[in-house]
Amino acid sequence: MKRSLTESPASAKASAKTKAKTPTVPGKPPAKAIARGSAKPSAKSRSTIEQLSLVLPALPTFDREERLRARGLWPVAGVDEVGRGPLAGPVVVAAVVLDPERIPEGLADSKLLPPEERERLYDLILMSSHVAVASVPARDIDATDIRKATLTAMGRALGALPVMPMMALVDGIDRPPAPCPVEAVVKGDATVASIAAAAIVAKVTRDRMMRRLCTRFPAYGFSRHKGYATPEHRAAIAAHGPCPFHRMSFAPLKPGVEVEVEITAELDIALVASITA
Repeated sequence: MKRSLTESPASAKASAKTKAKTPTVPGKPPAKAIARGSAKPSAKSRSTIEQLSLVLPALPTFDREERLRARGLWPVAGVDEVGRGPLAGPVVVAAVVLDPERIPEGLADSKLLPPEERERLYDLILMSSHVAVASVPARDIDATDIRKATLTAMGRALGALPVMPMMALVDGIDRPPAPCPVEAVVKGDATVASIAAAAIVAKVTRDRMMRRLCTRFPAYGFSRHKGYATPEHRAAIAAHGPCPFHRMSFAPLKPGVEVEVEITAELDIALVASITA
């Protein structure tokens, strides 16, 4: 038996044994031994792969909107918020009605997209869709609570759309007061195209607002952390105290601390805007 120049006597012997044990069937060529590393996965391995595929992020689809459209429910608006958790700045909500013929490619969960991709998609969404944005400032969040403020902004955004939706798909579990029926969709920003588009618009809008706010209060670094409770932000609050745009009802900011509140047309009023494609 010939063996290759790189085949050792031991491996040649093992190969001979493998061939000897491989059964042959008359009329059929002998089965080839499966090389190590290319074997078919076991039942246990296949189960693990299937489980992993269930948790891997999938791109949002337009399927839910298409089902509603087939039932005669159109337009359908996607709604999402950004900014429920930060210590400073507004909560911002966007409502988006996508054009079924011009859905921007690359829609995804806004939290998974790099900033430059969010900006690109933001421009595409505004060029091809009906969009409305609403915000509730920190002082109003303190006067009620973040949940009520978010639901208020959602209702405002839906009401500001240039077209009246027949159905709204809202990310989460809460249903805001709205001029149309509302369906709450858990993880909607990762599964529903219209909600994903709304999340991108809300995220880009709020990030821009916080960058502008940083030019007025540079000591807090708002352009870097967007008002979230990072160590840098907490240290700045400890060193400088809160600014007028901090949420005084949020820990670790102490309730009852009085600060001078300045109403700013660009940043902290309740923003409501609509953009027509």
